[in-house]
Amino acid sequence: MIQYLLKALALALAVLTGCIAAQAQGRGKLQHLDVPFATTPPAAVAAMLKLANAGPGDIVYDLGAGDGRIVVAAVRDFSVTAGVGIDLDKKRVAEGKDAARKAGIADRTRFFQGDAFKVDFSKATILALYMSPRINRELEPHIRAMMRPGTRIVSYRFPIGNWPPARTITVGGQPIHLWIVPKNSR
Repeated sequence: MIQYLLKALALALAVLTGCIAAQAQGRGKLQHLDVPFATTPPAAVAAMLKLANAGPGDIVYDLGAGDGRIVVAAVRDFSVTAGVGIDLDKKRVAEGKDAARKAGIADRTRFFQGDAFKVDFSKATILALYMSPRINRELEPHIRAMMRPGTRIVSYRFPIGNWPPARTITVGGQPIHLWIVPKNSR
């Protein structure tokens, strides 16, 4: 009985600690630890860009760009006009810049440190996300307010709140969602 009570107490303490940490980070403000770095598998990167119909004339923004692989693939493999990667972590920004330089496309890419809730990504024709369900949900009003009608949004694994995607495919057992910003979103 005592072991059961100790386990229940430990679980309650863990939940409470998690709630306090989440509250301290502040809703609607992307901060370190909100979304831990995880790479998007190469097959998923290619599928995201293909699903978004990426090509010449497009400007791809990747919020939470990590090591830059989506931006680099968009410019190198899909011949988009430009790619922009935004990440909170300076180390990841440096990795993205280095990857673009090694791929010979640094002149068509830009990586910078920034908070997805505070940067202007309105020039994007394609917006890529691999965040979390909570962050995607909180980003939805920013996306709808900032994005022009017809902008394509692709998200690896996670939906954007209750916004129904135009299309969902599965790659490697994980969903990739596509939304197209409607005319009346602003």
